[in-house]
Amino acid sequence: MEKEKSDRRRMNVRDLTGPIGILNPGPANSICDVEGVLVGHSTIDDPDHCVHTGVTAIVPHSGSIFRDRPRCAIHVANGYGKFIGLSQIEELGEIETPIILTNTLAAPIAASALIDWTLKREADPVRSINPVVGEVNDGRLNDIRNRAVQPDHIFEALSAATQKTSEGCVGAGAASEAYGYKGGIGTASRVFEAGGAKYTLGCLVCTNQDGHFTPLGRSVPQSPHSSYLKEASRGSIVVVLATDAPMCARQLGRLARRAPLGIARSGSAMSHGSGDYAIAFSSVSGTHAPLPEDALSVFFQAAMEATEEAILSAMFAAKDKRTDVGFLPRFPFEQHFG
Repeated sequence: MEKEKSDRRRMNVRDLTGPIGILNPGPANSICDVEGVLVGHSTIDDPDHCVHTGVTAIVPHSGSIFRDRPRCAIHVANGYGKFIGLSQIEELGEIETPIILTNTLAAPIAASALIDWTLKREADPVRSINPVVGEVNDGRLNDIRNRAVQPDHIFEALSAATQKTSEGCVGAGAASEAYGYKGGIGTASRVFEAGGAKYTLGCLVCTNQDGHFTPLGRSVPQSPHSSYLKEASRGSIVVVLATDAPMCARQLGRLARRAPLGIARSGSAMSHGSGDYAIAFSSVSGTHAPLPEDALSVFFQAAMEATEEAILSAMFAAKDKRTDVGFLPRFPFEQHFG
């Protein structure tokens, strides 16, 4: 059993499924293939208090994000969620802090900590900060009412941000699900040419969505732990897209609107009680002229493919999780692919 788990850690979902989509992945097949993008996690696992949760931080670049604000857009596919900072992103088309993902009841704490983190790095007269925080409800496995996430966990995730990110049951995905199976954090990337230049698009997801799981269009057993069409619909997913292409906020909005295509390809219809958000940013300075419109189609393909693969990668890297609150099994990819 230990050898099987070790082999799985060395493998990725492509080792079983083969190519996912028509575009090539980047060197690490990660959002961190986009130059400058960093990801960090803080995972909280305290079985004695039934706490299984965490924080994931996505840092667009290593400089002052408040001063050198990445162009950004957000798409709300279904708005049953608590995405902090949404309205200013929609209004100004930029972000001024890293992006934090955590559990639903920790979102306000994360926002407050992100403000503190930014104030320590920015001198007076900075008196207005728009913290960006997305959330999923991990109460299926975590005693979410405990509100275990504290400011130090946000600081830890930000300090831990590097060019290599873990997947599965880490950070904000520690107790999240996917289609009644164990989900978590997943990532993927695509590299391609557009308008005569080479670009990278990266994706990171925190899964928690429900639906009828159809990996790569296959009919597979549905989890008995899925609530889809059995009771009140629920679930959420946050998708973060990053690119090194010069895009304006309007173009990034068009890009973000393609992420739900990848969500749907894995089996989710983004149900009534689901909070489904896609945020897209460019790591390139806003002084660059945006791409011509006719160069965007390949980016839309990349967003769809990378989102789908990131979801599958999150589920592949996950493991069975049993707590005092509940149980979610890992989907047995090995039985259905290869």
